[in-house]
Amino acid sequence: MNSIVFLLQKTVRSVQLHIQSFFAALGEVNGGPTSSAWSQARLKLRHTAFIELNERAVVQVVYRDPHCPALQLWKGHRLVAIDSSLVRLPAEPRLGREFGWVASANQQGGCGRYPQARLSVLTDVLNRMALQTFFEPWQTGERELAQRHLERLEAWDLVLMDRGFAEYGLWARLLHAQRGFLCRCQANSFAIVNRLFRENQAGRSVVVELKAGPRQLPELRAAGLPEVIRLRFITLRLSTGELEVLATNLLDEARYPTDCFGALYHCRWGIETFYGLVKGRLDLGNFTGLSPEAVRQDVYATMFVSNVESILIASTNDRLQQRSAALKHRQQVNHAVSFHAIKTQMISLLVSQEPIPQVLQQLEQLFLATPTTVRPGRSVPRKKPSAWRSYYHQRNRRKIVF
Repeated sequence: MNSIVFLLQKTVRSVQLHIQSFFAALGEVNGGPTSSAWSQARLKLRHTAFIELNERAVVQVVYRDPHCPALQLWKGHRLVAIDSSLVRLPAEPRLGREFGWVASANQQGGCGRYPQARLSVLTDVLNRMALQTFFEPWQTGERELAQRHLERLEAWDLVLMDRGFAEYGLWARLLHAQRGFLCRCQANSFAIVNRLFRENQAGRSVVVELKAGPRQLPELRAAGLPEVIRLRFITLRLSTGELEVLATNLLDEARYPTDCFGALYHCRWGIETFYGLVKGRLDLGNFTGLSPEAVRQDVYATMFVSNVESILIASTNDRLQQRSAALKHRQQVNHAVSFHAIKTQMISLLVSQEPIPQVLQQLEQLFLATPTTVRPGRSVPRKKPSAWRSYYHQRNRRKIVF
């Protein structure tokens, strides 16, 4: 258990310093084991322990009652998003062999290589919960991982997907499994999509039948998937003036009117901010070991910590929303504070004799003391920073949780 809690306190400090502070909190007067002893101890731990812990202690508990008032839903649906993100790994040969290498180059040509992995998370975007996580070699396609996520979907789920998932085979699998979805389409993908882009009219809602291409038929027939699917295509106008085309199998226009899909698809942004949170605030790329198993331990431990934080701040966010009702902008828990507080109190939460209600009360006081303000509608133009400015930000300005 100590090894699990130690990893859940994922820190950017040196391992030996973390060991000393960790065992001091447990009442160890001799300073704890050495770094070498810790490295040997973690060899006895599998990353699947964090997967099981997340499933049994978090996911099954949070979703045991779909009608729980604390759950945020959309028209009775749990909004789940599927997407992947690439993670750069330490320059270690073992990691390169396990996850694959990426060649790097500059103006002079090739200048080495580095290992890289693909992280794919099935995320409940309204409740910010990681339901299922895959950490695979980077060459594994995100559509392939999406198909594996489909096995985890439930009847009340509505899947939100970006343009990279606009593909007949994936849509056919969702329809065959009777799962709802909303997917953004890119130009030159389907004839109906091309027509809608040419007409360039917002507010359109068209129901059409799509037929599979001849190259897809053998695979579809082998999998028992439909060769013709019926979908609804919707057009929206973005604030930039650009037209957006969405595909969905929500055909009931009375329950799902056309004007509701803009705000609905915007919810997909929650998975982008989720990746930003685990990579930024939780510093996912700061691995505590150089073996493939150590890297996986860190990844799945990070997902568990993120889920725990989502649970613990929920009631505080409700209080802050009520408290700031009279203000111009509503307030919410500051993630930089909440993650730091939870990681600091992880020993008290999991292995201490201190009463849990007392620990939760202390955490809530910390959450309430330093909220952050939510300013909706802000738009910051994207500017690609210079290499030096990016280095300066990563080295001196980026805020991570210690």
